[in-house]
Amino acid sequence: MNTPPALASHLIAEPEAAYALRRKDHLTSHRLAEFRRNPLLYFRKSVGLVTEEDRPAFAVGRAIHCRVLEGHGVLFSRYAVGGPVNPRSGKTFGVDTKAFAEWATMMNKPVISDETATLCEQVAEAVDAHDEARALLSEGQAEGVVRTLYAGLPCQGRLDWLHPARGIVDLKTCENLDWLESDARAFGYVHQLAFYRALLATVSGVTVPVHIVAVEKREPFRVGVWRLSDQVLAAATQDNLAAIERLKWCRREERWPTGYEAVRVLDTLS
Repeated sequence: MNTPPALASHLIAEPEAAYALRRKDHLTSHRLAEFRRNPLLYFRKSVGLVTEEDRPAFAVGRAIHCRVLEGHGVLFSRYAVGGPVNPRSGKTFGVDTKAFAEWATMMNKPVISDETATLCEQVAEAVDAHDEARALLSEGQAEGVVRTLYAGLPCQGRLDWLHPARGIVDLKTCENLDWLESDARAFGYVHQLAFYRALLATVSGVTVPVHIVAVEKREPFRVGVWRLSDQVLAAATQDNLAAIERLKWCRREERWPTGYEAVRVLDTLS
């Protein structure tokens, strides 16, 4: 089901590959978070001196997002699932074998193992069994792109899900749901979602609620839902705006600090 025209008309439907191509000239929440942590690394990645690492966990996360948000059929149409069968054992070769690598190169799409496909199904079933998570994902639009001028810079964001009444819904996978709130601080989830909300408000004039649906990637696949308060989102938005101003200064001055230029004082044992 699509979102109402008031919001849906501002979302761009485009493949992940097309979105990725626009990252070179549009600021994303990921790149802004990187700049906040390390302006020099941000710059070196921007000019191609450091390449972005695509870890296996990222690929698994993308597959899970595809299955949960877009369904079983889309997962199996977008990914090649399985692998070549070992005639001796009758089972597929492992993902770290030469045979699997050769098979993967012949596919015209990303590949995932049978184990990853099973994990995707288990996670999707767990999300669907959670009343609040299921309600948030019962209607709306998956993977819609917002692209606009924000704080003087071209910016873009790819929203996991936009519910017509309950706003932005971000799907997070984790090892342990008990750590979600500390993970949110460590990995900048609130700043990421504040950035998305600000972009959507810029193009639509509507400030929407924001939720996180988090699910474990292992038994018992616990699922939790968090609503981000307006206060914490407002504070993160101010942090983002301040970081964008620093980014513009760094570009003008062609200076890219590490954040460790000054002497620091270590005055605690903990």
